Amino acid sequence: MLANSPDAVRAYLALTIAGDRTAAIVAFADDAHVTDDGHGHDGVTAIRAWLDRPAGGYTFTTTPLSARSTSDTEALVTCRVEGNFPGGLVDLEYRFTLDETRRITRLVIEPQR
Repeated sequence: MLANSPDAVRAYLALTIAGDRTAAIVAFADDAHVTDDGHGHDGVTAIRAWLDRPAGGYTFTTTPLSARSTSDTEALVTCRVEGNFPGGLVDLEYRFTLDETRRITRLVIEPQR
């Protein structure tokens, strides 16, 4: 399903799903911005700290459900996250924006609309 997604998107998802979240920093541009759970993280230092954060003691699995490119520089991936967190199940949208070098400059993660 992710075969047609940009390399940086596939790398980010593969590394984070496999549990190697901190290695996923290679997919980001130096001046990238991430918004997750309503909180912003600017630049690779802040994004690295966000990637390296503990998952709040929760265990979970992430399964991609759909992926599509909305333009040459934008991609949308929907993933199902299941685990022992409150509610136990959520479908999240990952909206990626890429720069001319095809690295992630913006990532917004929020519940599917």
